[in-house]
Amino acid sequence: MTTKFFSADVLKLDCEKETSRITSRLRELLRGKLKRRGFVVAISGGIDSSVTAALCVRAIGKERVFTIQMPEKHSSSDTATLSSMLARHLEVDTVLADISGILEAVGFYDKYDNAVRSVIPEYGAGWKSKIVLPDIVHQTTISYYSIVAQSPQGKQIKQRLPLKPYLEILAATNFKQRIRKMMEYYHADRLNYATTGTPNRLEYDQGFFVKLGDGAADVKPIAHLYKTQVFELAQYLGIPDAIRLRKPTTDTYSLSQGQDEFYFALPYDKMDLCLYAKNNAISKEQTAGATGLTPEEVERVFKDIDQKRATTNYLHLPPLLIDEVTEIGGRGGEKTL
Repeated sequence: MTTKFFSADVLKLDCEKETSRITSRLRELLRGKLKRRGFVVAISGGIDSSVTAALCVRAIGKERVFTIQMPEKHSSSDTATLSSMLARHLEVDTVLADISGILEAVGFYDKYDNAVRSVIPEYGAGWKSKIVLPDIVHQTTISYYSIVAQSPQGKQIKQRLPLKPYLEILAATNFKQRIRKMMEYYHADRLNYATTGTPNRLEYDQGFFVKLGDGAADVKPIAHLYKTQVFELAQYLGIPDAIRLRKPTTDTYSLSQGQDEFYFALPYDKMDLCLYAKNNAISKEQTAGATGLTPEEVERVFKDIDQKRATTNYLHLPPLLIDEVTEIGGRGGEKTL
């Protein structure tokens, strides 16, 4: 597909029509394939979980939507405030389950601190940290992660992150998403509800989720929507401004961190346009005109999209079987599982 003029307008939604389509499909899936009574949504005070929760309420009513707030010691100070605000705004049942104790029990904080300390020996009590990527768009060399640590006195240290501690940090932080999903399924099982996933299209396409963590769900209501469209839908659905105007963050590390620092090559609005262009065979020259980048910079973003798709493909895969397993009868005849 090509277009004579490419701009951000291509992502504009008919919010009323899209809301109706999503909510109708949610009702259909709930009573059909899922055969459950309601939905569980983990809410963080972020835009994606807020829109997901609001769509579920629109679909089946507030009485059958249960929300969980799961902050921990590294969470942003406004995570619990904003998630509680959303629950009150939607008038849904909610529970606050601080997962710090579970993370302590599995050794997360020790594992994380030890990995950071292997690169920054002085890292200790009261310090905060995050991992960051360099500016992918404006550099031509191979990208690598760095660890940024801040002392209690505010001094910052930045060091290149070797592979071993990088993998240790990633493996440790993945505890958070997997523990949260475990809690979701507990409440889903006791209520006979279905779990929801909250990735938008950019996150889903680019593998920005944890396998069997936030990547696990019975239904993912907004995985087809670009992040820009999620924000547009949030305004239509009446999500509180404090949530809707908040800068997207990972809320994974103790130091404040934007998603474009950690994973994506660009802020979400430009990243959405590049992903749309990539998906629809729009030239790098047209994409450059829409995003304010040069064609060469767009080409680097396109390559980064391809690379992330290749390296995170396994996140989308179901368990792999050695032989095909079929089921005879019982569910409508022979069926490949």
